[in-house]
Amino acid sequence: MIQRIQTIWLFLSALCAAFTYKFPFYSGNIIGKDNIQRYEKLVASSNFLLLISTALLIGGAIAIIFLYKNRKQQVWLTLGAAGLSIINIIIYFSELKKFISGNMSLTAVFAFAIPIFLLLASNGIWKDEKLVKSLDRLR
Repeated sequence: MIQRIQTIWLFLSALCAAFTYKFPFYSGNIIGKDNIQRYEKLVASSNFLLLISTALLIGGAIAIIFLYKNRKQQVWLTLGAAGLSIINIIIYFSELKKFISGNMSLTAVFAFAIPIFLLLASNGIWKDEKLVKSLDRLR
């Protein structure tokens, strides 16, 4: 259902996850296999675990939008996706050990926005569930 606010939050989380493929989380110098220092950007596609977890976040957020008829399942899957996005951020920070110098990119905001949007969506779904339960009691 497009008119539900959680649909917007879920779409924004999928969009932010897609942006992490293109925009860097961290930029800096890294020592390569040939002991030569080179400039590199840490994006979602630079590590296999980041690649898979970000793809799962994008696909999961889009799939969760279409589960609007089963709100309990939608809440649990949204909370699971929020947990996965936090694990994704932990993987990003573990990848920072490879860099010898560098800076966080401004576009790292996209990675931090994903769990926030997912938690906002979860809150909206939970409010809908409470509203439906209260209307069922009135019947």
